[in-house]
Amino acid sequence: MCRGARIRKLWHQGMLKNIPLSALIGLFFTGLYFLMAIFAPLVAPYGMAEVVGDVWEPSSADHLLGTDTIGRDLLSRMIYGGRTTIYIATMATALSFITGSILGFAAAVSGGWVDQALSRFVDLIMSIPSLIFALVVLSVMPVTVTVLILVMGLLDATRVYRLARAVAVDISVMEYVEAARLRGEKLTWIIFREILPNALSPLVAEMGLRFIFMVLFVSTLSFLGIGVQPPGADWGGIVKENKEGIVYGIGAALYPAVAIATLAISVNLVADWVLNRTTSLKGGRG
Repeated sequence: MCRGARIRKLWHQGMLKNIPLSALIGLFFTGLYFLMAIFAPLVAPYGMAEVVGDVWEPSSADHLLGTDTIGRDLLSRMIYGGRTTIYIATMATALSFITGSILGFAAAVSGGWVDQALSRFVDLIMSIPSLIFALVVLSVMPVTVTVLILVMGLLDATRVYRLARAVAVDISVMEYVEAARLRGEKLTWIIFREILPNALSPLVAEMGLRFIFMVLFVSTLSFLGIGVQPPGADWGGIVKENKEGIVYGIGAALYPAVAIATLAISVNLVADWVLNRTTSLKGGRG
């Protein structure tokens, strides 16, 4: 029985229903952020770029978090900014894992010159710091959400490739993989039916870490001015717009920092719980 089937069996037996408090907290805050991102137009009290007050007004009944550097409602900016940040991070993470995992598994199963060519190309890309690479690429391309997702996802796919290949190399020598080869199964069958279900534990744990890295990455790019462009909002851009207020004791720039921190902790709590629940399933088929 493959690992995916075992996880489903454990769920039906109720073993995965005993969620610890830390995982519940993580699920709550992660779900809250994602729900607010999905329903941002319904939740936000004002428009994303709507000027509704004076500069840096304090918290009040009309503006729970106050206003920003040009008088926009900060809570609304935070909600829409979270929507943009989470969307870009989610799509970039999905792209990196789809690309990196498939290439890593293919390299491990194929071996030979395919493995060598892919691995040396990945080593070449990883020798250049991701932030510098992104700065160079984005400085000569139109900065749109689609471009950000492609650049971030493909750059991060190199890290996923290394992990997926390392895991697949160990799994590919298992007896059930050798049996699939002897049956004449194709490469796609071996990857998706034999290796992938048994490589979920490290990949799921890494996915949580890479998602948070994507949140920090896009926030950093926006803070440097080459990420999400005005009047669009994301958490890094909100920090940049309001950073001067810290000198005057105005904490508008601190709210997105708190949001990033709580999202990072929450996602990691969930990833740790999932990893702990699936670690006991190591060993492939049996």
